[in-house]
Amino acid sequence: MDNAEPKATILVVEDDIHLLQGIRDILQLDYYHVLTAQNGVEALTILNDQPEPPDLIVSDIMMPQMDGVEFFQRVRQEPRWLSIPFIFLTAKGEKSDYHKGLRLGVDDYIVKPYDPPDLLVKIEARIKRHEELNQAHSESLSKLKRQILTILNHEFRTPLTFVVAYADMLNEASADSLQEGDMLAYLKGVSAGAERLRSLIENFILLVELETGDAQQIFEWRKCPVHDWRSLFDDARKRAKVIDARHHRLDFQITDDLPPIEGDPEYLAIAVMHLLNNAAKFSDAGQPIMLGAYTEGSSLTIWVRDEGRGIPPNELENIWESFYQVDRAVHEDQGAGAGLAIVRGVARLHGGSVGVSSEVGVGSTFKMVLPVKPQAM
Repeated sequence: MDNAEPKATILVVEDDIHLLQGIRDILQLDYYHVLTAQNGVEALTILNDQPEPPDLIVSDIMMPQMDGVEFFQRVRQEPRWLSIPFIFLTAKGEKSDYHKGLRLGVDDYIVKPYDPPDLLVKIEARIKRHEELNQAHSESLSKLKRQILTILNHEFRTPLTFVVAYADMLNEASADSLQEGDMLAYLKGVSAGAERLRSLIENFILLVELETGDAQQIFEWRKCPVHDWRSLFDDARKRAKVIDARHHRLDFQITDDLPPIEGDPEYLAIAVMHLLNNAAKFSDAGQPIMLGAYTEGSSLTIWVRDEGRGIPPNELENIWESFYQVDRAVHEDQGAGAGLAIVRGVARLHGGSVGVSSEVGVGSTFKMVLPVKPQAM
């Protein structure tokens, strides 16, 4: 191999020394850097000694000391190696090996005796696909970082400024000069800022729980028959502070024969609260908002309608994403963009879905559709 920069690093594991050397030579001629091992134990040692994981692993299945299946399982148990593409070498006609690998999650197969061009094509395709996934993941992380920095810069800094400013005024004012009305105003300012911070932090924590799957375990612990819908909606209404702050009138359109479902009343109340706050935030102050629920077939639908700004058709899918707001920079809306993502996460916890219909300048109707299990009806 000349001084050209290697295209990638590949670990080849094969107990047949002649076959191992043959694969190594083919890959090196195609400008790959090749690491070799003759069994799984030796391969694990090589992996641990590398400052950076290889870009791909090619391993035989039948080997002494540690076979390919056990080696693959050990590789996947280590977080540093979890995403390395893995190709099995298998003897022609060994269907059982092929099926076993598919069940384990191996990326591809090369059948022995192999054709060198096929070997190179499969390796190149797997490495390219891995690079594409890494690039997409990197772009997604960069976008998430930008969103979080934007939220931290505005949503957390603003209420924190209120808290610090009013606290400073309380500290600087002398006992004689401070009037009772001023003290109450300062304390209300501190309380308002602290409440907004608390809400932001709670939303972040819940969103992380929903995104990571931790909320599923909480849901399994707390789920029970949910049947007192009026109390649940009243609870959600009391939590929806934006409605009071912007003086919206909330009308209910709920029938008395709503069926029970198996769910978590706390998560459901939080989801309805976010639907109400969302409607209030994107409507002019004082505009009416409606909360309703109905059953259709084996589903219960909770809906919230507003007469607000409306959503462009090309944004109807994006609004459910974490930390997303339509034209945030243009409208300078408050909020972290977590509310609708939480609603979607809660709906999925309950085996349900979400939806929205909207017309720009007319208003929007948001829906959360939940399954009614036969045994709960």
